[in-house]
Amino acid sequence: MPAAANDEKQLGLYLKDRRAKLDPAAFGLPLTRRRTPGLRREEVAQRAHVSATWYTWLEQGRGGAPSADVLDRIARALMLTQAEREHLFFIGLGRAPDAHAHVHADQGVSPRLQRLIDSMELNPAVVKTTTWDVVAWNKAAAAVLTDYAKLPPNNRNILRIIFADPYSRARQKDWHAVARFVVAAFRADAARSGASDKVKALVDELSAASPDFAAMWRENDVRHYGEGTKNIRSPKGDMIGLEYSSFAVDGRPDLGLVVYTPATVADAAKVKMLVKGKKKKR
Repeated sequence: MPAAANDEKQLGLYLKDRRAKLDPAAFGLPLTRRRTPGLRREEVAQRAHVSATWYTWLEQGRGGAPSADVLDRIARALMLTQAEREHLFFIGLGRAPDAHAHVHADQGVSPRLQRLIDSMELNPAVVKTTTWDVVAWNKAAAAVLTDYAKLPPNNRNILRIIFADPYSRARQKDWHAVARFVVAAFRADAARSGASDKVKALVDELSAASPDFAAMWRENDVRHYGEGTKNIRSPKGDMIGLEYSSFAVDGRPDLGLVVYTPATVADAAKVKMLVKGKKKKR
């Protein structure tokens, strides 16, 4: 068998195996009338934004060599880990993926990850991209931090909220310290992301709109988000102390999970009241 044909067969077998290992329930898909385990080919193709016919040919070892962009989309559709994604590139293109290949956030988060943060009733939690767009949050985050659902998708960006929203600014105990830290941590994340065009566009926009941001960006400070404390003013005017920890999302280098924990019993009670109030309004 020619080497190219053998590579296509390897790729097809690997894709079929990964597809069979996915749980349809995790994607909110019905479990009835499934003759084989895993997702259907059409479902993977739809998630990857490729033709179902072409994806079928790819699994059958006759689809031809896919592009790096298509392999990236298929890797996201199959929820591959970084190791699995690298293997996919080796058998599909004969090389590793680009070091700074950026995973697009429009894929969103998995249903499992959303259920995880939803289970944290008194712990505000958000999932952000490397360019600090918030793509998932729980009810506690909406009640205590920002009600992201009320914002247009393009404005669910932490830097835009910090620098362009007067209400958010007023809620910070020390806005300048918070803003300076956010800019420094964003710079570190942006450098790792490889999304240079998107970062430049956001930086140019904020620099033009906010002299504060422009000045802080020129400082070239770099920090890691990691762990720390945050004080935020509640709608009633009292301060709520929160401790936060950030986590990487396995297999999604473009996403980070940030979980906030009330610093004291009194802070937990304030969070509880805000969450209860949010539920009553709904």
